[in-house]
Amino acid sequence: MSVFSFKPNQVTKKLIKDLPERAQDVIVRRYGLSDDGNVMTLESIGGLYGITRERVRQIENHALGKIRQSNVIIEHKNIFDELQEAIQSLGYIVPEDYILTHFSSKLQIQNHINFLLVLGDSFIKEKEDKHFKHSWHVDKKIADAVHKALYKIHDLVSDDELISEDEIIKTFRKALDLPVETSSDEILKRWLSLSKIVDKNPLGEWGRSTSPNVKVKGMRDYAYLVIRQHGSPMHFTEVTKKIQKLFGKNAHVATTHNELIKDDRFVLVGRGLYALKSWGYISGIVKDVIAQILGKNDSLSKDQILELVLKERYVKPNTIMVNLQDSKTFKRNKDGTYSLLK
Repeated sequence: MSVFSFKPNQVTKKLIKDLPERAQDVIVRRYGLSDDGNVMTLESIGGLYGITRERVRQIENHALGKIRQSNVIIEHKNIFDELQEAIQSLGYIVPEDYILTHFSSKLQIQNHINFLLVLGDSFIKEKEDKHFKHSWHVDKKIADAVHKALYKIHDLVSDDELISEDEIIKTFRKALDLPVETSSDEILKRWLSLSKIVDKNPLGEWGRSTSPNVKVKGMRDYAYLVIRQHGSPMHFTEVTKKIQKLFGKNAHVATTHNELIKDDRFVLVGRGLYALKSWGYISGIVKDVIAQILGKNDSLSKDQILELVLKERYVKPNTIMVNLQDSKTFKRNKDGTYSLLK
């Protein structure tokens, strides 16, 4: 069922019917207003008529201007008002792909709606750039405020930080200088989808779009998300199973293990157990961990060393004591404590 009281394809036919034959054909081809919905480039149309792409552009622009000045478009003012109200209800500024698919699932009808947007004086298209996607808006003040707030969110989140959708919506709302009625959660999510500098990962967590925690490329990135979600060290076999379950990826145990070994975001904390370095775990083998702990202290008792190392590694106490006997790295003091050999 159409969201409009009118049929877009019937309206566009009325709007272009008084154009000269060639101009009408150029418009139909440029905007995909034919039954097959095929959109042609300036070059392709020029090739059909044996004219330059610039001449096709001139014909297109002249045709659009003629339609805008015609009595037909004035007679259909209510249609453009209805389209404007629909965009306002979606948040005043809307991603182009969303606005078209929201109004119709059919490509042909989407093309007719796009043509009406191009014709209407109330509709402003923001072209895609490195920060934002293509969008349409009907209020410049709101559009500018949304873009400004999206920049703020990007600056507030560090390179590798991830935040929940609820948290980013709260942050976004605070960053916006707009009336409450224009910022429902659904509208805020729609505005977030405009951004190319912040995005969400496959688990719905938000961060900078350039972060490997958001722009997931391989097994090591999937492994990071899995372990982070788990919240505690995981065996590489369990990581593999979780990647398969959460992301539907054809993960292999050996491949996953190899990626965990090579990536310094992960720390081996036990036999096959991996934790995130960002959790504060010390990198290295057990002897390295003991050395780093003693490096921060003049001397420690055996029990103190065991307690601190066991916070870093899932190993048996005897393994720690064996490493502590390395006389080239550690020394046992007269009072029974241990210190790092200078």
